[in-house]
Amino acid sequence: MKTCFFLALAVVSGMLPAQEIALDSAGLDPRYLEDQFYVGLTYNFVLNKPEGVTQRSLSYGLMGGFIKDIPLNPRRNVALGIGLGYAVNSYYTNLRASETETGYSYSILESNASFKRNKLETHLIEMPLEFRWRNSTAATYKFWRIYTGVKLGYVAGSRSKLVTDDFKDSFYNTDSRNFRYGLMLNFGYNTFNIHAYYALNHLFEDGTLTQDGQNIEFTPLRIGLIFYIL
Repeated sequence: MKTCFFLALAVVSGMLPAQEIALDSAGLDPRYLEDQFYVGLTYNFVLNKPEGVTQRSLSYGLMGGFIKDIPLNPRRNVALGIGLGYAVNSYYTNLRASETETGYSYSILESNASFKRNKLETHLIEMPLEFRWRNSTAATYKFWRIYTGVKLGYVAGSRSKLVTDDFKDSFYNTDSRNFRYGLMLNFGYNTFNIHAYYALNHLFEDGTLTQDGQNIEFTPLRIGLIFYIL
């Protein structure tokens, strides 16, 4: 998986043909690009939880990838960004998934139940599509930015895991929705920026129910930090 990811980044970063760079009188490149590698860390909120379901422990997300910059104006402070990346997201709740002969069963663990961890973990190939504004120049490496747009994702793997004092139950869960999409906003100054992502579809497939008949309509909201590296 890691090998495929880095190969994909190499393809994206080499999309444009090599060409000679004509510098201006100050020795700067007037056709500079804000092509960037990025890494991020988020806290993952779960919205639209069934009654009785709560979050526990630290639901976190990690992401990384590459953004190709496409300037839209001569000043080059307005642009589009097309990226490719990889993300892993964990959602810790008291909603337990169990494998059965006919598929999966979901039950709500009581608040006094003794368990160490219970989570759903997803691994995604992601494609951010950004509209980008910044006050950068060819000579400015520290600048303000507001990047907003959508992020598409495909789940390469999804795993449910329960850990108690007595046993561990872990399996790949195909009930999670494979194709993901949502709105995102990145804003800040220089390397450190705020990242927010709100999913526009549910974490599980439509019609997924708890044992007591409630719809599981988990909707991720991820807020954290994103770091850009030129």
